[in-house]
Amino acid sequence: MVRNATAVWNGSGKEGNGHLTTQSTTLNQTQYSFNSRFAEGVGTNPEELVAAAHAGCFTMKLSFVLGATGFTPTTLETKCEITFVDGVITKSHLILKAVVPGIDAAKFEESVADAKANCPISKLYNTEITTEAVLS
Repeated sequence: MVRNATAVWNGSGKEGNGHLTTQSTTLNQTQYSFNSRFAEGVGTNPEELVAAAHAGCFTMKLSFVLGATGFTPTTLETKCEITFVDGVITKSHLILKAVVPGIDAAKFEESVADAKANCPISKLYNTEITTEAVLS
């Protein structure tokens, strides 16, 4: 499986602007800019999208882990806080609220640790990064 998204940027880093479109078109020319990334401007930003990806991936993986041990969650709600300092993502903090009938604290903590270690986005943080660039 291969998924894709496209970023288009026009202008300088500070005064310019761009848009993002995902393969599914859930994001369809969604605006991003210096202000949406570093201030309080309207639009999205890469760190917010990384947070959404990590929260979604972790939460779905946790659901699978719980299911494999015989538990069906009623609700799993995860907030992901991405810390971005001096141009570097330094931390991804997952904050989970869960309702899982019948599970004990030890099995729950074990399941959370498994999902944290094994969701594909968590694993991405240690992956090779390659580029293919074409200048037109």
